[in-house]
Amino acid sequence: MCNYHYTTPPLRCHSVGSRLGRNSRSSGRLFHIRRTHRVISNSTTTPRSTAVYVDGYNLYYGRLRGTAFKWLDLVKLFDDLLARRDQNEELTRLHLFTAPALATFATHGSASVEAQAAYHRALKSKYDNRFEAIYGTHSFDKSGTLLPVYVPDQRFDRTNRTRVWKLEEKKTDVNLALRMYRDACKGLYDRVILVSNDSDAEPALEALRTDFPHIMLGVVMPIRPVVSGLPAHRRPSGSLAKQADWTVSHLSDEVLDAAQLPATIPTKKKPIRKPAHW
Repeated sequence: MCNYHYTTPPLRCHSVGSRLGRNSRSSGRLFHIRRTHRVISNSTTTPRSTAVYVDGYNLYYGRLRGTAFKWLDLVKLFDDLLARRDQNEELTRLHLFTAPALATFATHGSASVEAQAAYHRALKSKYDNRFEAIYGTHSFDKSGTLLPVYVPDQRFDRTNRTRVWKLEEKKTDVNLALRMYRDACKGLYDRVILVSNDSDAEPALEALRTDFPHIMLGVVMPIRPVVSGLPAHRRPSGSLAKQADWTVSHLSDEVLDAAQLPATIPTKKKPIRKPAHW
């Protein structure tokens, strides 16, 4: 059993993308520090090894879908974020958890499959061992799934059903949770950042907090900033926030725009180009 001694780090709040926030009257600072009983050392001059675990499905549908920011340089995004945090942290590795796109269900068919593959190759080519994509799968019933029909102004009727295509992503959540925990068991990183707004990840964060109290936990919620006078697109997950030492409650357009990959990524073979429909 290991014994640890910690001293409270001098945490400071910064506002990333604050200019956009003022122009659009977006509420709140970007970094929210959660004061807890946990005391974590920050006294060493050696940069704190930091790992980022990205729920790709949550990032895409929560923030990137329908925007011009899909060609996102995730590693640069978090290099910049850690620099602004100014807590002597260094991004060692970024893990992206996702599932291969299926042409049958994708908006642009096979072009969507090719776009996703090009995006992952671009990140791997640029960052090599600092980036890793971990794939789950998609599952669907080839004969369709029977679900109750929604009828306005009528009560739920389980007998009134229709057959629909129901596509489900499999293994991603489990892969992410297991990788975070196993990496902590191996002592690979000093700091962990989860990129998700899915409350299903709360048990994994709670286990990390309990079993590895020396690891600082951050949560970045991939949602749009709240703009005064407009309904919220999605609400930040309170259950994830309560397990974190600090949170980022949204990602602004300005922050995403500043972290885009070049339109062309040179490689030893054929260059990788940004998909036309992205």
